[in-house]
Amino acid sequence: MWKQIISKLPRKSPKSDSDSSRTLNSGPNALSTSSGRVDFASPSAKQASVGVFPVRMIAVIEPLLAFKDVPSSEKLNLFISKLSLCCVVFDFSDPTKNTEEKELKRATLLELLDFVSQNPPKFSEPAILATCKMCFINLFRVFPPYYRSSTNNLGENDNYDEPTFDPAWSHLQIAYDFLLKFVSSPSLETKVAMKYINHLFILRIIDLFDSEDPRERDCLKAILHRIYGKFMVHRPFIRKCISNVFYSFVFETEKHNGIAELLEIFGSVITGFALPLKEEHKVFLWRALIPLHKPKSLGVYFQQLSYSVTQFTEKEPKLASSVIKGLLKYWPITNSQKEVMFLSELEEILEVINMVDFQEVMVPLFGRIGQCINSYHFQVAERALYLWNNDQILTLIAHNRHVILPIVLPALESNGQNHWNQAVLNLTLNVRKMFTEMDEALVLACISSYRLEQEKLNSAVEKRNEAWECLKNAARLQPIVGNTAVLVS
Repeated sequence: MWKQIISKLPRKSPKSDSDSSRTLNSGPNALSTSSGRVDFASPSAKQASVGVFPVRMIAVIEPLLAFKDVPSSEKLNLFISKLSLCCVVFDFSDPTKNTEEKELKRATLLELLDFVSQNPPKFSEPAILATCKMCFINLFRVFPPYYRSSTNNLGENDNYDEPTFDPAWSHLQIAYDFLLKFVSSPSLETKVAMKYINHLFILRIIDLFDSEDPRERDCLKAILHRIYGKFMVHRPFIRKCISNVFYSFVFETEKHNGIAELLEIFGSVITGFALPLKEEHKVFLWRALIPLHKPKSLGVYFQQLSYSVTQFTEKEPKLASSVIKGLLKYWPITNSQKEVMFLSELEEILEVINMVDFQEVMVPLFGRIGQCINSYHFQVAERALYLWNNDQILTLIAHNRHVILPIVLPALESNGQNHWNQAVLNLTLNVRKMFTEMDEALVLACISSYRLEQEKLNSAVEKRNEAWECLKNAARLQPIVGNTAVLVS
């Protein structure tokens, strides 16, 4: 069977044909042609690969030879032959099928990986073509549709589902490692490789990030990062493709397995942005990163998202106020875990914000923080009160205490009287003590105003209760005859 596959490869000379036939049918690598036929990739995959990589006649030699057994001038030809051999795709759903052929392909992939890792000669255009074609056939595939019910809570239930692992990982892992070494190799000329590592190739790599296998996503993350670093001309396209994935996730599906990995790539990319930031980068922050706080599954990628947003604010602190407005826009109302995450990210942003931008957002911001202080969920209340332990935030509050204290003090007073959790009560007393040390007169004035306001509210409640009692008494005294409507004066 392998003789039939190899016979389809173009030969340098009749002599090499006879040599390869002898090698295939003798020695430790000999395979029986009666072991069953192995087809190449599916017809659709073959058609796609032919459309991307045109068919060329490449002089090749026997692919089962070792690299050490051929002269240096023939190593690239042997490299191409082995790549062509690895374009055979096997069915791994049945582990007992074609075991010898699978093992031979795995050994060949390991040989190729070892070759590109040991300072190979400069890759020719046919070698780059053969590499991209092999990766296209073996790696680029369509994943099955999501089997999980759309009614599931993505933020809770799906986090505990076991991911689906590809049974072909024993081959896929080596192919990914090979592609990573190939892209990173100094023997790969960028100008020549751009013809084949093009927009379609990159788009297919980004599509693979939806794999449920975390091992595959880690490999893809390293490969895409190397492509981004080496092929500068593709950088805008890569950023645009990642943005489109985020848009689809936030505004359409809320289902994607690789958001965390894509954010991790972008977090490292942001560190290299030149100042002042381009408008394109700011638009990405406003339209992609900030809306990513909305989905229920925020906890899956929150660490990477928070890092990316923080990188933007550290690069250009003037963006901090717009980020805070975005957080307030998407602030969770009924999800306490997300509230704790938002408060953690808020603290990091407040550490880099300047005074003018802080004053622009402090009124709605501390209105929301006051609501968090009064939360019955003790973790939310604790996290909000911990903001006063940050020296930078405390400095901002101290400079604007005349505005902030009247907003926050009612929440502190309410907590001190009614909150059920002792730790929250202790933190509340500590924050109130800090305000007293800042400006005792202002605290006393705010407390007096708060008590007057409470008295007015209590008085209004009493009047409302008295009015209801009068209505009840009047209705009780007036007899009701039949279906006659009752008029209470």
